[in-house]
Amino acid sequence: MSRVGKMPIAVPKGVEVAVTAEQISVKGSLGTLVRPVSGLVAVKNDDGQVSFAPVDESVAANAMSGTMRALVANMVNGVSKGFERKLTLVGVGFRAQAQGTKLNLQVGYSHPVVKDMPAGIKVECPTQTEILIKGADRQAVGQIAAEVRAIRPPEPYKGKGIRYADEKVSLKETKKK
Repeated sequence: MSRVGKMPIAVPKGVEVAVTAEQISVKGSLGTLVRPVSGLVAVKNDDGQVSFAPVDESVAANAMSGTMRALVANMVNGVSKGFERKLTLVGVGFRAQAQGTKLNLQVGYSHPVVKDMPAGIKVECPTQTEILIKGADRQAVGQIAAEVRAIRPPEPYKGKGIRYADEKVSLKETKKK
């Protein structure tokens, strides 16, 4: 059995987990997340603990039990604490502004780039060169952060562009005569 799948998830106070045959619903202070249940995994919700077990002894069922456990653990963590990604802008004149559900970026193009945020995702700009993306769904937060970074990824010679706060950009040496 999967090592990750063996560990039960402890449900913190203020979080409700509802398990049906088709889906798992996790409700907390930051929202509600729903995920379909794989037919290869048996899910049990005991008082304050959610456990996962493969239905049969196949490799796919074993792998899926660990995957479902990790996904539901992220859901529980997301509705209680939330997830965030921090991006920084490096470059002269590069600016970011959060306007409600929109992110307005000036990153060296002839026009400003406006990125709409989906429901459940909040964007903040503590300074003009920092972007903070927050939400309860880990996958959605990471996807939006990747899409914002893709607008102007860091270039390899000066390092200008949008990068993750913890990202290290290795710079290339310029061509010599």
